Amino acid sequence: MSVAGRFHSRPDLTPLSQTFTVGLIAPEFPPDIGGVETYSFELARALAALGHRVTVFTIAHRAGEAELSGAPILPILRQRRRLDRQLLQTHPMQVWHATNAAYSWLAEETASVVLSVHGNDFLQPYVEVARPDIDRLPLLWRLRGRPHTWIAALDARIGEPRTQRLVARTLPRVPCVVTNSRYTEAVLLEKYPGCRGHTSVALVGVGDHFLRAPLTPRAGGGPARLVTVCRLAERRKNVDLVLRALAELKDRHRFTYTIVGEGATRGALERLAGELGLGECVHFTGRVSQADLMGHLGSADLFILTSSTLPSSHEGFGIAYLEANALGTPVLAARLAGAVEAVEEGVSGMFVDEPTVPQIRAAIERFLSGEVTFAADRCREFASRFTWERVARHFTDCYARVAAPL
Repeated sequence: MSVAGRFHSRPDLTPLSQTFTVGLIAPEFPPDIGGVETYSFELARALAALGHRVTVFTIAHRAGEAELSGAPILPILRQRRRLDRQLLQTHPMQVWHATNAAYSWLAEETASVVLSVHGNDFLQPYVEVARPDIDRLPLLWRLRGRPHTWIAALDARIGEPRTQRLVARTLPRVPCVVTNSRYTEAVLLEKYPGCRGHTSVALVGVGDHFLRAPLTPRAGGGPARLVTVCRLAERRKNVDLVLRALAELKDRHRFTYTIVGEGATRGALERLAGELGLGECVHFTGRVSQADLMGHLGSADLFILTSSTLPSSHEGFGIAYLEANALGTPVLAARLAGAVEAVEEGVSGMFVDEPTVPQIRAAIERFLSGEVTFAADRCREFASRFTWERVARHFTDCYARVAAPL
């Protein structure tokens, strides 16, 4: 399935006087769904709109490849250093820009490297580029007859620590490391002090299709419409805590709660909703189209995502907060990590200090009772401050510092 036609280049951006040939290495890319996927796509689009000659290198997707005007997408990334290093020889670029910290190894191959980092990708690298592909190693060919899952598990067990060591060695060598929030930059420098002097903060943007969509009028009198959009795979997203908070409110307030997303915890969350007596007002949609996502966000009264922070994982920024705001919907977040930079309290949303059931319940009740209100146009105005053009121009300055001649 192609996502052609869902996004278009911005014709109204002023091209730059100095542009570069950029190889964007993006292992996370549409049609897969997620914050980093959105980041990589929108960044590529904005760079191309500014006049850069961008080629996107990504993995092959079973659902087909995205299409992007002005930037060819090559699904040839193998997520192995020994294989992907061939790209540098066969596709000469002035700048190599990776959107995952696992590709910091590029700095050992060339000085023309810029790296986007988000948090989880350097705290606990999950793209295991140092996997040995153990069944290919000399003298271990007999393993090819073993069950594939057994080989994959052994390969991952070896690849995980090797990738962590590779990132620790090479990340401080990257000349330009750009983070998605000030919080992420602080965490990065604490873990890798050797990066000091090489980092900057670009924040993120929100897609133009969100900002240009008509605002949906909020009709009073019916149940309040609450929504969460996230991967149902990380427990730190705390969807279970929201369900428990709503269970304590269901006898005093009328609401519906829509949970958009897919993942390993969905079944447990559906069972919990039933056990809490929320079956009639909680709806799980699974994965939805871009149009349906915008519909859910735009028609909601409140977007809820109260994520925790773990040593190995945090909310680097939270593009979903901006997407909700761009459609006029205020947000409820936890005053933690990058979410603090993604929400303007009292304007685009509100916070709980800690993501606990009592605090989440109290915050939602304040909203449902009308104690706190938000204006849709002010939410959109806040989101409009975050543009991909600004992010792309920040990277252009980075490119100018590291670019190699062709």
